Amino acid sequence: MTELWQQSASELAAMIAGKEVSSVEVIDAHLARIEQVNPHLNAITRVLADEARAGAKAADASLASGAPLGPLHGVPLTVKQNIDLAGCATDNGVPAFAEAISPVDAPVVERMRAAGAIPIGRTNCPDMALRVHTDSALHGLTRNPWDPTRTAGGSSGGEASALASGMSPIGLGNDIGGSLRNPATCCGVASLKPSAGRVPEFAYGPMADGPASFQLMPVEGPMARKIADVRLGLHVLAGRDRRDPYSVPAPLESPAPEGRPLRVAVLASPPGGTTDPRVADCVKAAAEALADAGYDVTESGPPRFEEVLTTWFAFIGEDIRTMSPLITPIMSDDANAFLGALLDAVAPLDLGGYTQVLMTRQSLMRDWGMWFGDTDLVLTPTWTQLPFPHGWDLANAAATVELMRCVMPANLLGLPSACVPAGIVEGLPVGVLLTGDRFADDKTLDAAEAVEAALGLETPIAPVT
Repeated sequence: MTELWQQSASELAAMIAGKEVSSVEVIDAHLARIEQVNPHLNAITRVLADEARAGAKAADASLASGAPLGPLHGVPLTVKQNIDLAGCATDNGVPAFAEAISPVDAPVVERMRAAGAIPIGRTNCPDMALRVHTDSALHGLTRNPWDPTRTAGGSSGGEASALASGMSPIGLGNDIGGSLRNPATCCGVASLKPSAGRVPEFAYGPMADGPASFQLMPVEGPMARKIADVRLGLHVLAGRDRRDPYSVPAPLESPAPEGRPLRVAVLASPPGGTTDPRVADCVKAAAEALADAGYDVTESGPPRFEEVLTTWFAFIGEDIRTMSPLITPIMSDDANAFLGALLDAVAPLDLGGYTQVLMTRQSLMRDWGMWFGDTDLVLTPTWTQLPFPHGWDLANAAATVELMRCVMPANLLGLPSACVPAGIVEGLPVGVLLTGDRFADDKTLDAAEAVEAALGLETPIAPVT
């Protein structure tokens, strides 16, 4: 018998709408699952039991009254700790913000609530979401359900761990350097980093504004166990919000190429570093799945790939260096050690150098945009190595950036990028990325769904202890 906490968000919504099960039953099943597995995983930092049960009762009453239903009516939702949820602290994983209660929801939370979703918990992230390993000064270490000795990824590691273990069917994270996709590959779930401007972003209080890279590169987006739920989440979240001056009302469907099938460029061992051959084999298997699904698979990669990596690093590195006097005093020793090692690896920029970074970014966006005229998607590993042991990143900051190099183009260039599981190596999930032209989010999800159909993992799992 399939338990309620094992069902997808779409399945739960259909069951509730069809009165096969009540929202109260669904919420209670997930609360019981949280009580069972969260003490080991430490993925959820705050359980919203009373609020969720009240929301479920209201959802059931609304259904009984015949009121219109949203696409996620009565379905549990988890929200990353650095996204505003009214009445809760947006603590960013640090003690200094433990009482930073937001009076309002972020636009993405507003939209999920409007679709009927019910927040059930907050999920862990590293200090200020500036590490790809989820271990926060305020909430501690989040474990990977597949192997408790390996990272759950970051910075949305709590979200991915909760999804993979059945504590939540759908959640919200964000991404400036792979933070939706890094934990998805580590924990064997799915996610989408949407096109820049597709999903509005706004933070109440001192985090509302930031330097240029923190205005132009981060996005918020959906995470789930299946691509169908990620797609549903995108449809709920997309659209302009006046609080985000970069958000746009872009169509959800992008035009198909004329006279040819969709073309995918495969980089099984991408430039800029080494790739575990077993990870490369997972990418090749995904390429075969896409070829079988009718895609035209090629090996002609996008232009200036390695220059994208160095430009992303220089852009965000200089802005983090600018913010360091404000954030380092409130971060843990480990978080500062990782951040310090990263900054040591990138040269400081003067005004002319920073201007050149922005000019190079524009040039790269143009070149990739022109390249996408003939090719629709890029298939790469998400990480080029397996999830690392806890703390490995502290002594290997440069190698950490190298293994996650495939996530960076989407952030620097504003592109959509979907992560989907494509295999298991040494008992650990391996995800691949489908990255597309700007506002071709639908094409990335379509291709990810084809990979999932051939190679997808069965989740949620019982956490390995």
